[in-house]
Amino acid sequence: MSHAEDGATVTVTSKGQATIPKEFREKLHIDTPGRVRFIENEDGEVVIRPVRRPSEIRGELATPAAKDEKSATELLREDRERDKRELDESHEINESGE
Repeated sequence: MSHAEDGATVTVTSKGQATIPKEFREKLHIDTPGRVRFIENEDGEVVIRPVRRPSEIRGELATPAAKDEKSATELLREDRERDKRELDESHEINESGE
């Protein structure tokens, strides 16, 4: 790899693979193994952007109030428990003849 004033030059293998220099991986917070996205801007330049893992962005879009709310899984479990209790109670009533 050779360094120029405005970047670094890397070799592209016959399989089309290139190594992103460590200084750029660190600057862009690209983990290894990781994923990047190549985007062409209006000037025709290709920009490399890191792709964040779902675990890194979990909850970022939620409002502060929504973060305190129960998850869909928790709500589903509560609904199932309530349905089971109601079903059990209805069986008790039917068995006692009421």
